[in-house]
Amino acid sequence: MAKRFFQIMILAAAVSFAWPVSQVEAFPAPANGTAGKCSDCHVLSKEEAAKLLKTDMFKAQIKDIRMSPVKGLWEIEIAQGDKVFLVYIDFAKKYLVEGRYTPVDQLGESKPLKKVDVRKIPLDNAVVMGNPKAEKKIIVFDDPECPYCAKLHEEIKKIVAKRSDLAFYIKMYPLAMHPGAYEKSIKMYPLAMHPGAYEKSKAIVCQKSPKLLDDAFAGKKLPKAECETQEIDNNIKLAEDLGITGTPAMILPDGRLVPGYVSGDVLLGIIDNTQS
Repeated sequence: MAKRFFQIMILAAAVSFAWPVSQVEAFPAPANGTAGKCSDCHVLSKEEAAKLLKTDMFKAQIKDIRMSPVKGLWEIEIAQGDKVFLVYIDFAKKYLVEGRYTPVDQLGESKPLKKVDVRKIPLDNAVVMGNPKAEKKIIVFDDPECPYCAKLHEEIKKIVAKRSDLAFYIKMYPLAMHPGAYEKSIKMYPLAMHPGAYEKSKAIVCQKSPKLLDDAFAGKKLPKAECETQEIDNNIKLAEDLGITGTPAMILPDGRLVPGYVSGDVLLGIIDNTQS
């Protein structure tokens, strides 16, 4: 994990179960111990889902609503053009649930990491953390309003403090709508999760400032961008071309793509183990 008014999930490695739609059945048993339907108490129509997710604003359409593999959630299929995404909403209709679900019987299975072509990733406008002359470069696609990016940011600071052979090149990749450029910049994302992330990313890139990145993750107000740049739009397009659909996303020197947050120790283990 993350397309964007919320981070979709796009990490849609979500397990898909084909249950009939319209009236969604669930598993919880009522107090008398007999089997019942969640739809007896919980109903979500396509019209209500569209209103909750503001699909008109994002030129998207609710295609299907079904029971999630996890109890207490609806799995909602959203289409925008030729792209289809899954999001999850709780029965209380208060939260959009991000991430992916992994069946417990798959835990412990080791799957090879996807590889991308590092040569396709320009680093001229990246924000550098660590020694710029470091032997190994790790590229990070980051959103300044992403909480897991903020957690990873703290881990990166610890790593570069003790590893002079590593440098992290931060590519700003906001999960947000570009004001006035919907079709161009956010085409792949029907939902925008972080409305302020685009302008913050632009300000950070204009100054190539690790300090502004620190401030963003600390929740501080950033100054307006001091330049005009296409870097953010280019990063969004680049991420789409590379198959990156959420933040944070790290690309190791050998091209392995590490999606989502991992602790510093785990990350170092992956970096140092070139056979992973």
